[in-house]
Amino acid sequence: MAPSSPFSLLEVSRAEKRAPASKEAGGEGKTRGRKKGSKAKKGVETYKIYIFKVLKQVHPDVGISSKAMSIMNSFINDIFEKLAGESAKLARYNKKPTITSREIQTSVRLVLPGELAKHAVSEGTKAVTKFTSS
Repeated sequence: MAPSSPFSLLEVSRAEKRAPASKEAGGEGKTRGRKKGSKAKKGVETYKIYIFKVLKQVHPDVGISSKAMSIMNSFINDIFEKLAGESAKLARYNKKPTITSREIQTSVRLVLPGELAKHAVSEGTKAVTKFTSS
């Protein structure tokens, strides 16, 4: 039987090296991680660490309460949803299957007001340039 990918030989050889822990051979099989019946915690994704990093860049001596942090996180999620929705509409209008940086830039210009949009576009352009150069 031919392997389906170049890594399948590696996977097979690793599987052969590992002997399965059987109850007859070594008593009880060792369990790793959490106990039986306990559920794994679901990782909630937030922007909190990034908000904090930006706060420290702008005002190194200022802190933020957990309630204010929660409000900032909600604000960022709301802006993200608005921009993503507008970008999706633009892609659909132009019969394109992909949201590119062009759709994002246009949605930023449409969603954000005046000077804020200009600053956001310049920061976004700078970020994309830095990403493509590395």
